[in-house]
Amino acid sequence: MRRLVFSACQRQADRQQQVRIGCMDLGLKGKHAIVCASSRGLGRACAQALAEAGVNLVINGLNAERLATVAAEISDATGVTVTPVACDVSTPEGQAKLLAACPAPDILVNNNGGPPLKDFRQLDNDAMVDGINMNMLTPINLVQQVLDGMVERGFGRIINITSMTVKMPVAGLDLSSGARAGLTAFLAGIARTVAHKNVTINNILPGYFATDRLDGVLNAGMARTGNDKDTVAKELAAKVPANRFGDPSEFGNTCAFLASQYGGYITGQNILLDGGLNPSAF
Repeated sequence: MRRLVFSACQRQADRQQQVRIGCMDLGLKGKHAIVCASSRGLGRACAQALAEAGVNLVINGLNAERLATVAAEISDATGVTVTPVACDVSTPEGQAKLLAACPAPDILVNNNGGPPLKDFRQLDNDAMVDGINMNMLTPINLVQQVLDGMVERGFGRIINITSMTVKMPVAGLDLSSGARAGLTAFLAGIARTVAHKNVTINNILPGYFATDRLDGVLNAGMARTGNDKDTVAKELAAKVPANRFGDPSEFGNTCAFLASQYGGYITGQNILLDGGLNPSAF
C-alpha cells in the first residue's frame, strides 16, 4: 500500500526538489514559528517547508523521543534552530509551554489531531466537548495569545490546518467537520480586522494525503468492504481527479507560501488541497 501511496507522488516530489534548489526567497529568513502537532504528517511537512525557507521553529507533539528526533533531522537538514516542546496543545499548560519557548511568533500553524471516524449516535457529550476543544477552541486560544503581538510588530501569519470536510462533509467525521467549520466561521471576521497590519489568517483544507491519518480511512474501508488495503487505497485514489493521494510536501509548500512575503494579500480564505475531489466551482 505504501508503494501505491507514494509512487504516484514521486515525480511531483522530484520536481519540487528541483524547484527548491533555485527557489524564490520567501522573505522568511530569521523569523520564528510555532507549528503545532508537527512531529509527523502534515504538521511536520509544514515545519520542514518553513525551515527550508529559513524560519526558526518550535515544534510540538506528545511523544518526546520522536519529537526530539524530528527536531534534529530538520535542524541538520536546514541549519535553523528547532526547539521541540512535548506537550498536549489542547491544554492551557501545553499552550503555555509553546508560548514560553516562542513568546513572539511571527507565524502560527494551528494543527491538532481529530476525533476518530464514528457514527454521531455514538458520541456522548464528553466526546463532543473534547472534539470542539481540540479542533476549535484550542486554535482560537492560541490566536488570542499571539495576534496582538503580530499586529504591533506589523507582520503575522496564522495558518489553520482544517479539512476538506468543512466544505464536503463525510458521514462519521461530523464532530471533526463541525468543530473545524466553527473555527473557520469564528476567525473569518477577525481576519478582516488585522489585514491592514500585514497580519493574515487563512485555512488549508487537506483532502487525502499520504500520511498516517490516511491509514484510519483505509482501515475503515477495509472493515466496510472486506477488501485488502491495496484495493481500498486504489479505489479511493481513483475517486480523486488527480488519481493519486497528495504528497505532504505539497501541503507544506502551500503553508510556506501563505506565510511568505508573497502571501500578504491572501486572508480569510480556505485553500482546498484535494486533487480536485470537491466538484464545487466556488
